[in-house]
Amino acid sequence: MAAPRRLQVRCCIAGGGPAGMMLGLLLARGGVDVVVLEKHGDFLRDFRGDTVHPSTLDILRQIGLLDAFLRIPHRREQTIAIRFADGTIDLGDFRGLQPFDYLALAPQWDFLDLLADAARACPNFSLRMRSEATGLLHDANGRVSGVQAHDVDGELEINADLVIACDGRGSILRDAAGLAVETFGAPMDVLWFRLPRLATDPDQTQGIPARGRLLVMLDRNDYWQCAYLIAKGSDALVRAHPLQTFRDLVAPLLPFAPARMDALQGWSEVKTLEVRIDRLQRWNVPGLLFIGDAAHAMSPIGGVGINLAIQDAVATANLLGPMLAGTAAIDDTQLARVQHRRLWPTQVIQGVQRIAQARVIAPLLDNTAAGGLLRAPALLRFASRFLAFRHLPARLFGYGIRRERVQFGARG
Repeated sequence: MAAPRRLQVRCCIAGGGPAGMMLGLLLARGGVDVVVLEKHGDFLRDFRGDTVHPSTLDILRQIGLLDAFLRIPHRREQTIAIRFADGTIDLGDFRGLQPFDYLALAPQWDFLDLLADAARACPNFSLRMRSEATGLLHDANGRVSGVQAHDVDGELEINADLVIACDGRGSILRDAAGLAVETFGAPMDVLWFRLPRLATDPDQTQGIPARGRLLVMLDRNDYWQCAYLIAKGSDALVRAHPLQTFRDLVAPLLPFAPARMDALQGWSEVKTLEVRIDRLQRWNVPGLLFIGDAAHAMSPIGGVGINLAIQDAVATANLLGPMLAGTAAIDDTQLARVQHRRLWPTQVIQGVQRIAQARVIAPLLDNTAAGGLLRAPALLRFASRFLAFRHLPARLFGYGIRRERVQFGARG
């Protein structure tokens, strides 16, 4: 068997998602020799997080990519509505917030291609597609010294002064490091599918709660990206029935003729997202740091996963970039600063998600007798009359807690 090929870099990033690509760009712009490994051949994947919140728009502005991003086909949402049996309520309202009074819905592959193209302008950046980190390398003292990887040409060893794992909630490197994970559970999973959108359809992203069911519809201009919530672990049971049974469950919730569900032709068009909320107790070991979903898996509530990952990447670049740009070794104390900086925002958002799951979603899904749309609670209807109330979820999820500002790698 041939010996694996070997590379040497200052920093190796495993995972070319939002955290990995943003971090790779910022480090490369700051003069760090960096390689990003992405296991797929492109960024084209259905039903990835496509919500770009104001916090991320502001980061794009700071690094000079906002105008290029806004040239990507996208939709701007200023309000997030809940449709009840007795009318629609705006639960989240971005209008009046600064510097951005909307969130953007844009294909994540376009967003990642934008970051990749900007990073490739740096001679010290390398993006290796179809390259997956499969394990860790260690030096004689047990410190992580790189990754084992596999690409189209076979086995590859990448020696690095620092490895940063951004390889998602199913992180291979997290398993390899053996770090303890605190799991908080979730009462639901999500079935994602698309429906065609007509010009006569409502012009707003919305959630539709009903007895035993909840449907979320993201307006993507020419189609609806739909999320149908099911009880945790019931995916196989749902799919054991004919597709028509699923159509019949969803159809009464649609804000237009039920026949639109006929566009769904097979179960292969329905993708499952296994919802989880978890968090590493410790985000680093010597020579290795975890950020993004690899450090903290988020519920889809609020669509905040991509935006927290971006904030993690900016904080990591700010804290570690100056040292990586030099020749000094990165020790555990320095790596721990990233977790210290980002843990509180993660805890707050996960806490809100857990409350929403326990007090809203679980009771809704526990009602196994599927029924019609719910009526709006009187207190919610009263509170939603006030802009300050509608601003609360927009500020919390749209702008987040402890927003980061780019200090390292803002310009190439």
